[in-house]
Amino acid sequence: MSALLDIAGLRAWYGASQVLHGVDLRVGAGEIVALAGRNGSGRSTLAKALMSLVRTEGARMFAGRSLDGLRTFEIARLGLGYVAEQRDVFPDLSVEENLRLGVTRFTGRARRARFGIEDAWTLFPILRERRAARAGVLSGGEQQMLALARALVGDPDLLIVDEPTEGLAAQMIVRVGECLRTLRERGVAVLLIEQRLALAPELADRVAVMGHGRIVFDGTPRELAAREDVVREWLGIG
Repeated sequence: MSALLDIAGLRAWYGASQVLHGVDLRVGAGEIVALAGRNGSGRSTLAKALMSLVRTEGARMFAGRSLDGLRTFEIARLGLGYVAEQRDVFPDLSVEENLRLGVTRFTGRARRARFGIEDAWTLFPILRERRAARAGVLSGGEQQMLALARALVGDPDLLIVDEPTEGLAAQMIVRVGECLRTLRERGVAVLLIEQRLALAPELADRVAVMGHGRIVFDGTPRELAAREDVVREWLGIG
């Protein structure tokens, strides 16, 4: 499988505080990779480093192109989408206005778009029902759906999703899982950041575990389940 995202020796800082200490990670085209680890392990910082939201050093290659020197919006135009843990919807705009802000108008990519507004309505029918409502009055689960849908209409080749099930009811978690399956079916790669691995066992092709700002394990979900030492030491389970 070709590497769509290739990270080597990636380091990142918040001010003078170094959080990533040489991360090596690859995500293939159409692959779902779960990124697990305890709080403070560097998972969310890795996502922000990929989007140039924190100071970084090291190699970041996406679709054969270096991300060095690119600003966040330029990285997004290349086809790298990002759904932050905070969801970051525009609360005073309607659901439909939020979605239309996410639509990609120019990317420089030759292929046809995989996703549009109608796909968002199909995946998340509740958003169609609430299309005129202000995003700020939606429930947490509905805001998560909106954040995912807005990223999808940006038509990414790879989508980074940070803790998509955090604080969601079981029914909402199922809907998020269905959305990620649809992504894979359409050839979109996903870097799925999860602490409790709610979706990874069913969806992920691989699981990478972070600890102290590095990747300490990289393998299939079955291989991780067989490594009780990794699960106990780095995930705090068992």
